[in-house]
Amino acid sequence: MELLIIALVAMLTSGMTFFSGFGLGTILVPMFALFFPLPLAIAAAAVVHFTNNLFKFALMARQADWKVVARFGLPAALAAILGASSLALFDRLPALLHYSLAGLVFEITAVKVLIGGLIALFAMLELSHRFQSLTFSRRWLSLGGFLSGFFGGLSGNQGALRSAFLLKAGLSMEAFVATGIVSATIVDVTRLLVYGSAISVGQFAQIETLALPVAVGTLAALIGSLLAKRLLEKVTLPGIQMLVAIAMLGVGFALMLGVL
Repeated sequence: MELLIIALVAMLTSGMTFFSGFGLGTILVPMFALFFPLPLAIAAAAVVHFTNNLFKFALMARQADWKVVARFGLPAALAAILGASSLALFDRLPALLHYSLAGLVFEITAVKVLIGGLIALFAMLELSHRFQSLTFSRRWLSLGGFLSGFFGGLSGNQGALRSAFLLKAGLSMEAFVATGIVSATIVDVTRLLVYGSAISVGQFAQIETLALPVAVGTLAALIGSLLAKRLLEKVTLPGIQMLVAIAMLGVGFALMLGVL
């Protein structure tokens, strides 16, 4: 049942986020968190996210603007180390609150409040027309890379900020997409290395149990993307983007309340 849930959620989420361009890692995190501690869930979602980006990297890397990658991607990688390391620190903090509802006991922790709050924040940004039209000049690329990398390492949310800063870099559409993919892949590699080194020896058995669920999630996500590509001309993009953002809002608040 666990693998079936992972496969279905990964396939559906990948299909929806194929059109929206954001939300895959965000929605996969709480799904994995149903079965694993939150830091491990974030790492598992990062592996699936990285695999998808790696496939896109192989297709698009030649079209990337590597000067922009250097100015944006390198600060992003350094900041991803800080963000991913901060995740481990928040996870060690004691629970903030316990409460019961309908006979069930829920626990609110600092790391769930932090990650849930960030997910909800970025969901609201995606729903904001003002943010969608917000862009920054090329001179802010390094700052944009740092901010995008930090939040990418901390919670997996990096797409919104990355797009806002790269849009004014004077890139063609192909170079914009390719540069974003390369930068996202750099952040994914960096944060996965930090996540792996931060996991304690006591969690090693759980790491082994992640292998099959992550493999199933990765394969299902690829299938979802392939199916979505066939429907590309039949889908209304704004509607899908709103659906994904609303789902992210629900996930964020559920994490903050300790439900997930």
